[in-house]
Amino acid sequence: MTFGVRSDTYRIAARTIVNGCKQAMAIPDYETLMLPVLRMFDEGAPNVAACIPSLQKQFSINDDEAAELLPSGRITVLQSRAHWARTYLAKAGLLTSPRRNLHVITDVGREVLKSNPERIDNDTLAQFQGFRDWITRSRQGDGTTDVVDDTQRKVVVEDTTPIDERQTPEDAMAAASGLLDAALRDELLALLQQLSPQRFERLILDLLIAMGYGGGDLANGLMTKASGDGGIDGIIHEDALGLDAVYVQAKRYASDNRVSRPDVQRFIGSLTGEGATKGVFVTTSDFSKEAHEYLTRVQHRVVLINGQRLARLMIQHGVGVRVRQTYKLQSIDEDYFADVVG
Repeated sequence: MTFGVRSDTYRIAARTIVNGCKQAMAIPDYETLMLPVLRMFDEGAPNVAACIPSLQKQFSINDDEAAELLPSGRITVLQSRAHWARTYLAKAGLLTSPRRNLHVITDVGREVLKSNPERIDNDTLAQFQGFRDWITRSRQGDGTTDVVDDTQRKVVVEDTTPIDERQTPEDAMAAASGLLDAALRDELLALLQQLSPQRFERLILDLLIAMGYGGGDLANGLMTKASGDGGIDGIIHEDALGLDAVYVQAKRYASDNRVSRPDVQRFIGSLTGEGATKGVFVTTSDFSKEAHEYLTRVQHRVVLINGQRLARLMIQHGVGVRVRQTYKLQSIDEDYFADVVG
């Protein structure tokens, strides 16, 4: 593979806003940090925090500059840009994260370094399917497209209108929000993979309660026993009065392990055995095309929620996430000035 070929669509889209309002300081942008960060992980750095002292020394960043905070006051500019460099490298498959706050270079990452690149940036990363898929998901919003073959994915990618530096501030914020949202969804899914099966099942019930099932009352959600549950992981009342029950199946699968038709068939069988007609099947991965097609031939009302949609729902309903910073967009109150312009 040849690295470094330009791909303007992804270079411009991925660069939007992440560098923030560039300040007059010696701190490089996040793309400039990609290559040194990847090298540091190749040398054994376990996380971004371990890279910061070396980055400060390499780019001659003095202590005052290194301490400069983002407007949120939670993290320094240098830490933020180094974290985004790491995030983008991971989306392209050059880094992997076995667990939270531990990052390891992959064989693909080592291959890139062996090519002796002068620079790694979004042009480089755009050559990797994982990175392109991530950018596409950030533009699609909730990532709820469950079954997409490679041909469809290519069309979606090539038909996406590129974002450029001439966009309006509102467009820039929307694009940045999409990228932040996509990164948060992936981070949530990585955390969900580390939960125990019982904790994951509890989280799904918490989410359904937050969505309004059971009248928003935790008492209206029930987890089944850890074993011998007959394919049912939880039961939640559809409304506050408990007039109907929704049965839940939760599968904490790796991203490359799709839920198949037999899995869904077994769930339908469990619903039939309980005399139930409604169910929710949730997974951290995805569902096969055959699984989706099978549901069109049964009378049961079953909703399939894949990993990307699950993470989006968690963000939407505030489960496992919190608001760190709020930006307000204000406009002229036309009613207030009606007598002026009338």
